[in-house]
Amino acid sequence: MAPSPSPAPQLGSLAWTPAADRPDLLAAPVAAALGALTAPAWVAETDDALADTAAFTEAYAVPLEASANCVVVAARRAGQTLLAACLVPATTRADVNGSVRRHLGARKASFAPQDVAVAESGMAYGGITPIGLPPSWPVLVDPGVAAAPMVVVGSGTRGSKLALPGAALAALPTAVVLEGLGRPPVEPPPPAAEPPAERAPDDRDVGWGERLDDRAADDRRYLEDRPPHWGSD
Repeated sequence: MAPSPSPAPQLGSLAWTPAADRPDLLAAPVAAALGALTAPAWVAETDDALADTAAFTEAYAVPLEASANCVVVAARRAGQTLLAACLVPATTRADVNGSVRRHLGARKASFAPQDVAVAESGMAYGGITPIGLPPSWPVLVDPGVAAAPMVVVGSGTRGSKLALPGAALAALPTAVVLEGLGRPPVEPPPPAAEPPAERAPDDRDVGWGERLDDRAADDRRYLEDRPPHWGSD
């Protein structure tokens, strides 16, 4: 008896379909790589104007914690440029100049230019996913993504999203689970406190005509009662 198909994920307001049934929603390299996955993948059609993670999660009520971002990194090593993909929880940012650079043994690492990432991956910018990338690319996976029971990633296009277990992403042929890959986003510094305004000489708590405790001091009463434009002979 054939095993029963896995139930569709319950993620937001999207209708999830087995990805193998909708290759039209996938970039060509992604569709070709589905057969090598160790678990079923699901696809949902979306508005391509809502491909960016923040807009996607708000429009389709998918928790931000259920999404992962795939960023393409260009690393300079031994005079050559190596492209790699980093998959981190959407609540974090990739530690490109720290853990990524050290793991790749690179002198310098930075986000790859958009045109390079698109041309080399064969996928649309904003939809690049670790599934179906060139075999020369290392795929670095944050442990939080690898441990997720279901994670939403790109489909290679801006008009859909994939959902699959994190373990299937960690099992990709060139994948390495890298501790410390995703870092909390940098919080902006609090605004500097404004210095207290200087008080003018006549801006006193004692008003004109009010007395201090030493009410018998005639000269003090004179000084308190005088208008501020008078001199002090």
